[in-house]
Amino acid sequence: MKNIKEGGMMLRRLLIGMLFMFSLTMPMLAMAEEQAVPAQGITQEAAPAQTEAVPAVAETPAPPKIDTGDTTWVLISTALVMLMTPGLALFYGGMVRKKNVLGTIMQSFVALGIITIQWVLIGYSLSFGPDKGGMIGGLEWLGLANVGLEPNADYAGTIPHQAFMIFQMMFAIITPALISGAFAERMKFSAYLVFITLWAFLVYDPVCHWVWAINGWLRNTGALDFAGGTVVHITSGVTALAAALVMGKRKGYGTEHMAPHNLPMTLIGAALLWFGWFGFNGGSAVASGALATSAFVVTHIACAAAALSWMLAEWIQRGKPTALGIASGAVAGLVAITPASGFVGPMSSIVIGLGAGVICYMAVSLIKPMFGYDDSLDAFGVHGVGGAFGALATGLFASKAINSAGNDGFFFGNPSLLWTQIVAVVVVAVYAFVVSLILLKVIDWTMGLRVDAESEMEGLDLSQHGESGYTS
Repeated sequence: MKNIKEGGMMLRRLLIGMLFMFSLTMPMLAMAEEQAVPAQGITQEAAPAQTEAVPAVAETPAPPKIDTGDTTWVLISTALVMLMTPGLALFYGGMVRKKNVLGTIMQSFVALGIITIQWVLIGYSLSFGPDKGGMIGGLEWLGLANVGLEPNADYAGTIPHQAFMIFQMMFAIITPALISGAFAERMKFSAYLVFITLWAFLVYDPVCHWVWAINGWLRNTGALDFAGGTVVHITSGVTALAAALVMGKRKGYGTEHMAPHNLPMTLIGAALLWFGWFGFNGGSAVASGALATSAFVVTHIACAAAALSWMLAEWIQRGKPTALGIASGAVAGLVAITPASGFVGPMSSIVIGLGAGVICYMAVSLIKPMFGYDDSLDAFGVHGVGGAFGALATGLFASKAINSAGNDGFFFGNPSLLWTQIVAVVVVAVYAFVVSLILLKVIDWTMGLRVDAESEMEGLDLSQHGESGYTS
């Protein structure tokens, strides 16, 4: 307890020092961001000079036309985001004990199968289909009806509609897989399958519609989420907390040593996540242009900054920097920059990354021990906390000079955006937590969530799948 208090004091001093430094550099940062791009923003081009009189009768707008460059970029981004789910499987798989490595990897891999079918049959229609009161999409796109190879002007004006659909599918796949880090080493595989299927219907699809769909109610409030800080990370993170609370601690948690069994595997997984995240954020521009480039650049910068700040915070508190720490910090930075990636510039992304590394480290090293819940692989500490921080940071650092389709944040003269972001974070977090809590309780009462004590001691690889990750 004394070490925790001392470490907490050091971390608090570090955080206060960082905030003081940020406050001193804000004016320079604002000037740098505003001068980095033309005043009209990188998503616009200067209009050509008028040399002829405008016709008395406006011409009929040309129908949307497929751009091969945009299509290529979105399809490549789709492949990159798909790779993130196997990357997550390795990232999580290396952190569990070796008797649970296959069971943990399976939880990510099976999401590729289940959520793909759910998305095709109904998930895409509920998420992006014609709006019903700002709350949910209709069933007009059920089974991908009316989702063809022509562009859709609302979402994909220069790429085939199916390209946009499958790009969004990869987000829907990885989101429930992220939750599995909270209940690693103790959930029934059958219960997991039921849970992620129902969770996609009840949580992911509605929130996706609120935030990203045309006329989604949170979108209409002006809430900004470029690539999924709210839709992906807050929903999965707070659900992870609900799962950890409902399922309870692993057998021996707090008394037995539960060290990661294969950190090289975790580092490979983190590297694949870093690589795939360029598609996650850059692809969300849905075009191969300046905005995709900006999102790509700030994604890398924030990831690097967070990896370093987590490492430094851990070094100060524990006396040594660790490989697991720098990998976790990198993921925290990727999470935090996700909602802001299409709205902030390089200097802002450094600040967001530095803040994410320290704040997520504090959530994992101080808050979790303080409250005593067993979030096995820190899904809440990294994705829930990091996603919320990133959404709020968007309200601070967003700039219309970066993206004229967005808005200015607090540091660029518009304090109201921060309030809008706070409302979006609270609403989504409360909704996801309450619905997930009810869903977990119902599954527990009907089929049981957790393996029995004997199966848990044996390990999920043998007890749930009848195979072992290692022969010795």
